[in-house]
Amino acid sequence: MKIVVIGSKGFIGSHCVEYFCSIGYEVIGCDVLEVKEPNYYYLGEMDNDISKLFENNVDYCINAAGSANVSYSFQYPEKDFELNVSLVIKLLGAIKKNCPTCKVLNFSSAAVYGNPNSLPINEYAETKPLSPYGYHKLLSEKLFSEYHRFFNLKTCSLRIFSAYGPGLKKQLFWDIYTKNLTNKTINLFGTGKESRDFIYISDLIKAVACVLKNANFKGETINVASGIEIVIGNAANLFLESIDSEKSLLFNGEEKSGDPKNWKADISELKKLGFEPAITLKEGLKEYSKWLKKIA
Repeated sequence: MKIVVIGSKGFIGSHCVEYFCSIGYEVIGCDVLEVKEPNYYYLGEMDNDISKLFENNVDYCINAAGSANVSYSFQYPEKDFELNVSLVIKLLGAIKKNCPTCKVLNFSSAAVYGNPNSLPINEYAETKPLSPYGYHKLLSEKLFSEYHRFFNLKTCSLRIFSAYGPGLKKQLFWDIYTKNLTNKTINLFGTGKESRDFIYISDLIKAVACVLKNANFKGETINVASGIEIVIGNAANLFLESIDSEKSLLFNGEEKSGDPKNWKADISELKKLGFEPAITLKEGLKEYSKWLKKIA
């Protein structure tokens, strides 16, 4: 089997490469990081013809590219659009032209939901993004559905909730880690009573494998999460325990633009494809902490 991973040097993309190589797939990576290694395509400003990747038969393509930074999307909405929407239509166009039998998987985001009316959130819930990032991810989903409906491409989008694990250098746990190194008190946005649905990276990759094997690829969207709601304050304290920190947390009560209040995913559709989460938040944070100690 041959698989192309767009965004292969990013957090989720790099784990996809590692996993599919480990089970014997021929994996072609693609990203904007200029490195020389086998089976890697550098997508530079002067050479960004992504169609070259699909001139020979490809069984699967995973789109793990784009920006995943809500704050960045407020500062640079045009660039966020380019990374999360324009790249998607180039990718779909290249596959339509060169390899129309390829199954194409898109990493979207739970950010498309915004603040849901009720929990847990299923795939039919109203989409009300709170940021340009969320809107752009929703547009990427619509493009994937469009290219299935009108051009019969085999497409599917995954709405990723709060993924974490080795390799992640942003978001809540990374923020706490970096502040713990230099500050006496760790200041965070919000009240601490907000909630998220965290999924450890190995569970996420297992979900990807289940989707590639068993999903219909008819333009559908599927939630990827643990299905467990965790209060931010509890998650933050659990992480401090995992890094052996006795510092105190201070939530400033300020809302951060684009951040939702409460999330819990309905993962019934994902479970139908054979997925069951295996890693608890406590276990996952221990593994993440081990990685943080290695890079310190």
